[in-house]
Amino acid sequence: MVESGLPPGESGDPPAESGDPVAAIDCGTNSIRLLVCATPEQPLVREMRVVRLGEGIDATGRISDAALARTFDALDDYAAAIREHGATRVRLCATSATRDAANSEVFAAGVRERLGVDPDVVTGAEEAALSFAGAVRGLRATPAWPVLVADIGGGSTELVLGHGLGDAAGPTAADSMDIGSVRLHERHLHTDPPTAAEVAACARDVEAHLDACPIDVAEAATLVGVAGTVTTVAAAVLDLPAYDAAAIDQAVLPADAVLAAVDRLVAMTVAERRALPFMHPGRADVIGAGALILAGVLRRASVEQLVVSESDILDGIAWSLLA
Repeated sequence: MVESGLPPGESGDPPAESGDPVAAIDCGTNSIRLLVCATPEQPLVREMRVVRLGEGIDATGRISDAALARTFDALDDYAAAIREHGATRVRLCATSATRDAANSEVFAAGVRERLGVDPDVVTGAEEAALSFAGAVRGLRATPAWPVLVADIGGGSTELVLGHGLGDAAGPTAADSMDIGSVRLHERHLHTDPPTAAEVAACARDVEAHLDACPIDVAEAATLVGVAGTVTTVAAAVLDLPAYDAAAIDQAVLPADAVLAAVDRLVAMTVAERRALPFMHPGRADVIGAGALILAGVLRRASVEQLVVSESDILDGIAWSLLA
């Protein structure tokens, strides 16, 4: 096994025995995902639900009762799958939505009740390192270094710059920006389709966060994009007749084609996006804001292509249990 340089899960338990399945859960602002595997390359279960845990949290500072109910319904099903496959260790990493919530203990209690573990509310730096490990270990071709991994979530965006993997390698700089597809959609894109002024305001917000980011995006020799916003934009570039993870994973897309797809998606109504055969219905309303984040990062990078990876923080969480 290639060493990731990441510590095992923070529970203090030893790593899973070789061959024993583990269960990784990534609980983000927009979606919650499960990976049960003995190794991430051979998943037993890989599932995603759009639960919109962070809905309204930017304005209220609290997780809504409806969002909690949606998330707990998904966790009930995930707990059954974990039991069915005999996973010996479980790690749920909760990110932006629960970091920001005043009622985060309600969420934590629901996780404990269903999974028997406390949620691991990771810091932005930890989230970034997990994203880097998952994305880079999943690459089939050796990239030009340094690699910049861009992980665009619902409430935050992680940028991680690094050189290789192993004990002396990995992330060299990371930043978690408080911009994501749900957060910026709720903040700026109120019209359907959004007006030019709304789009410009959203783009300015992205630029302001990139200006404040300590990472020089232009240093990247390779840009790897992960998570649902990036893979959905990739599906648009490829004009897929349905969402096809195998076609999307490891796709190398010209930057100009990616930016053109962003412009098309942003200009569409929600109904038009939802009619796209590759679009998850739970992502149709917020994809425009997420795509504008991707465009902002891509324009600053000194690369002519975007590498798309289906391996991301979820795989990084699994590797942390298997290390």
